[in-house]
Amino acid sequence: MADGKTIKITQTGSPIGRTEDQRATLVGLGLNKLHRSRVLEDTPSVRGMINKVRHLVRVDEESAR
Repeated sequence: MADGKTIKITQTGSPIGRTEDQRATLVGLGLNKLHRSRVLEDTPSVRGMINKVRHLVRVDEESAR
């Protein structure tokens, strides 16, 4: 991933009934309530976390800083 790139993610699904590791992944991404958004650095670790909970989040946009 390029330096300075960011990615905006929004929580769209509830963690109720999900496994504990999926809940922890959402918290690690800084999400804890529906429709909350975070702008995070676009790194392989963040991409992996998004991939793990891709059914609970929406990737809104990618932009350069």
